[in-house]
Amino acid sequence: MSGTFAVRNHLLEELELSVRTSCSLIAQIGPTEWDFRPQDNMRSLMELVHHLVAIPASDLAILQEKSEHEVVAIENGAAGITSPDELIQRFQTNLETFKQYILSLSEEELLNKSSKAYYLEHGMVQVKWLIEVTTHTFHHRSQLYNYLKQNGHDLNFFMLYM
Repeated sequence: MSGTFAVRNHLLEELELSVRTSCSLIAQIGPTEWDFRPQDNMRSLMELVHHLVAIPASDLAILQEKSEHEVVAIENGAAGITSPDELIQRFQTNLETFKQYILSLSEEELLNKSSKAYYLEHGMVQVKWLIEVTTHTFHHRSQLYNYLKQNGHDLNFFMLYM
């Protein structure tokens, strides 16, 4: 295996960790918690979870140069879903679709194929998109952890790495 593919696999493992631990957090959300909002200028818990669950799919659409309209449709695909189990299933499906795309790329494509988001003036190579999706997911997992802590859940730091 090339060094490039080894790094790709490590990044995918980190993304899987982020999704797996996010799912364990989502599983703890009770039916009366969805409207929780730490401050007026922040997303509600439901909005945050819907965004987090959509990241692999919406970011894949962005890196595949889909239109803003198509990306927004994907972002809103979980609207109305409040079942933690359904959200977890959707998140895992979105992850698998994203992984299949990344794993389908040759080393040349991973390192050199550039694609441009509808909101950017320049493109990024696919490996940078993989880094972006991974960090984006970790960022919102952290927010979810904090929301749940603020809402009284008994969580510990170590659960984020299991």
